Amino acid sequence: MKFFLFIIISILTGCVATNNPQRKYAKALQKGRITDDTSFVYALPYANGSSHLIVQGYYSAYSHKNRAALDFKMKKGTKVLAARSGVVIRLKEDGEKGGLNKKYRQDGNLVVIQHEDGTRAGYWHLQKNGVLVNIGDTIQRGQLIALSGKTGYTALPHLHFLVWSNKNGQWQQIPTRFHTASGDKYLRPFRSYKNPSANLATH
Repeated sequence: MKFFLFIIISILTGCVATNNPQRKYAKALQKGRITDDTSFVYALPYANGSSHLIVQGYYSAYSHKNRAALDFKMKKGTKVLAARSGVVIRLKEDGEKGGLNKKYRQDGNLVVIQHEDGTRAGYWHLQKNGVLVNIGDTIQRGQLIALSGKTGYTALPHLHFLVWSNKNGQWQQIPTRFHTASGDKYLRPFRSYKNPSANLATH
């Protein structure tokens, strides 16, 4: 029931826009209006052979109005895998509260991994004590790093994923391509994507 309420809220607020110039670019990539075959291809952050629904996409109206982030619907305790190799630079796992109130933002458990090109990926809303890595650990693509949960500002259990790039000293969220069972693509909301049985052996 909460999931359908979440969807209804997102649809009803669909007319809300943002002035972020990246929004139109990200939406065009998602819908295939423009193509980009030069960006890094990330692995889906869950087990090979499994599928998860995108409940919010880049710059979605509900809580992603200014975020190039993706929300994968996941049951609590689902294994979260690294979408790209890198080093753990930040984590939190002592949060235990979550719900549709911004006061819970500070309770969101997370892992942030920095990649070899300087970009960073964040994995949010993890289960309490569900972070399975330590700061300074070198992580391989597809490695188990955490368990999903419902901590922080969230309507339902899910994994919030985003990537940042540093340009001229300023961090900027960027849309990312993923390797899926149906090809390499920018993911769209309200669609399920299956992780193929084998991930690309890249960094």
